[in-house]
Amino acid sequence: MLSLPDFKAQYIILCFANEGQQISFKNDNLIIKDKEDKIILQSTCHKLFAVWIFGSTTLTSGILERSKKFAFSIYLMSYSNKLYGVWSASTEGNFLLRKKQYSNNSNAIPNHLIANKISNQAALLKTIRQKSDSLKETIALLTTYQAQALTAPDLKTLLGTEGIAARLYFKAWFGDIGWKGRKPRTKIDPLNALLDIGYTYLFNLVECMLNLYGFDLYQGVYHQSFYQRKSLVCDIVEPFRCIIDRQVKKAYNLKQINLEDFNIRDGRYLLRIDKNKEYSRWLMAALLEHKEPIFLYVQDYYRCFMRSKTIEVYPTFQLLD
Repeated sequence: MLSLPDFKAQYIILCFANEGQQISFKNDNLIIKDKEDKIILQSTCHKLFAVWIFGSTTLTSGILERSKKFAFSIYLMSYSNKLYGVWSASTEGNFLLRKKQYSNNSNAIPNHLIANKISNQAALLKTIRQKSDSLKETIALLTTYQAQALTAPDLKTLLGTEGIAARLYFKAWFGDIGWKGRKPRTKIDPLNALLDIGYTYLFNLVECMLNLYGFDLYQGVYHQSFYQRKSLVCDIVEPFRCIIDRQVKKAYNLKQINLEDFNIRDGRYLLRIDKNKEYSRWLMAALLEHKEPIFLYVQDYYRCFMRSKTIEVYPTFQLLD
């Protein structure tokens, strides 16, 4: 399986087919050309971790063959940054791992995941310099909810604790930039639209890492099984959502986000196609800054799960300063 030194040397390549970019291969090198047929990127397949393609494209059998040979995944994203297809390179045949997944019924792991998520939410709020009495109260409440998450007796109670904590956190973290509530399906404002895009990128990255070990992605520990939902990926992304939250607010403060960069369709805010690369650049920068801690987290999670370790030694994630 992939080691950390090997992972450090690997790349996630973004190809914007909506701008006329095209992928080809030559001597086991990936080549991306612009619409004028000029080479803008070239990389050996030995160093590819994943390729994300935005917009309509054509995949040849040669590309798919190399994906399996060199174990890199291909993600197909629509013009509106919605994932519509995956050609994954995953470890196959790890039946012992999957047996453990199917027989697991402990609440300890989901409690641990959500407590870690709430602890990072509280940590983000603590970075706000000018703390009002209301903010201090929210931080204290989140600390309480973190403790409650660790001891929640069932998933229903845990879900309620997570929901209350999330409402308090989002209002406190994004309140100064016009927070209207977390509404991912309706995308009522640019903030919700950007969180959706960022969380999608995070989801894809975590999925690639879980595939390294042969997990059944549809068998979750917190998110229950649902048709075509990769519940385990939904579980593992929870502690890392704060990476996107911080980056989006940072972009607002740096005035990198403009209303003119979005189209409104049926009341939903959608990022303009010509702005996709610009926004993807700073969203991906935050994830790549944390790619090693995320890799180590998934690696430790796998080892703890396979060895039936106690929850005290399961990994936790702390946001980098």
